[in-house]
Amino acid sequence: MSEEYRRFDAADYIKTEENVRGLLKAAVDEDIGDGAVIRAVLKHVAQTQNMSALARDTGLNRGNLYEALSEDGNPTLATLLKVANALGLRLTLEPVEDRARDAAAITKQGSTSP
Repeated sequence: MSEEYRRFDAADYIKTEENVRGLLKAAVDEDIGDGAVIRAVLKHVAQTQNMSALARDTGLNRGNLYEALSEDGNPTLATLLKVANALGLRLTLEPVEDRARDAAAITKQGSTSP
């Protein structure tokens, strides 16, 4: 008897607002600067919602919304802000000084002699 497998979909595991916040925080922390991870997570979060309602709330049609959040999508900042707002989220910016300080400490620690 053959086993049936279902394709993994991260959206199946996004159940609570806490899941959404944690996933987006991880996406921001892990993104290498091209926005691909953040865009992918926003897509998964959006898929847990009613896409028609989300499209209406953002002022985009569903096709444009899917395209903006697709792997090849390149959403504008305005689109990202609209999606975040429609999902009840707010995009924030914070200094990366902690990262630079942490990296400098690691580099300094690695270059000292025992």
